[in-house]
Amino acid sequence: MSIQAIIFDAYGTLFDVYSIGALAERLFPGKGAAVAELWRDKQIEYTRLRTLSNTYKPFWEVTQDALVFCCRKLGLPLTLDAQTQLMGQYAKLQAFPENLGVLQSLKSEGLKLAILSNGNPEMLDAVVRAAGMDGLFTQVLSVHSVQKFKTAPEAYQLGPDMLGVAARDTLFVSSNGWDICGAAWFGFRTFWVNRSAAPLEELGVTPNGEGRTLDDVRRHVAQQA
Repeated sequence: MSIQAIIFDAYGTLFDVYSIGALAERLFPGKGAAVAELWRDKQIEYTRLRTLSNTYKPFWEVTQDALVFCCRKLGLPLTLDAQTQLMGQYAKLQAFPENLGVLQSLKSEGLKLAILSNGNPEMLDAVVRAAGMDGLFTQVLSVHSVQKFKTAPEAYQLGPDMLGVAARDTLFVSSNGWDICGAAWFGFRTFWVNRSAAPLEELGVTPNGEGRTLDDVRRHVAQQA
């Protein structure tokens, strides 16, 4: 069947989480890239641990905890001002350059577009607005409503529940290999925006499509019509 809806992951897929490294480099010369990478890794690790242990905290707080750990691990002096600047950057993360045009094109074709993210609602509202993407999405869905982070099935279930489209008729798009696996196990069709040319996860999952940018998603959708 043709695709009726497309659900996008937010962080890493629509918005560049590593763009925060430029600010981190100004605050901690020579350590910007290390901060961005470790901060992201620890952030995702904490979401998994909290979901496994039923100890949910909003993504904003998880992200802040991960930043504090990251700086301690790297031996960096995280002042209150530096913490405020780095956390504030999450409200205005850079969107990947092709995204706005691709989203507008897909919406013009009558597809339901949504975001499904670990981010809490306030974070998502801010970053979508900053990127000029207001009005492009039928739904901006946050796992905050189920208080379980991806890859919990309850998180992915928000898509069919809120869009009214079955998982088999929905394309789930993410740049995160682990997210693609979770979405495929749930029952979505999947497209991996493999921006870093990473290898497939060894979890027995092959995405329905793969490319380097959202332009490749547009081509994939056209081929499925």
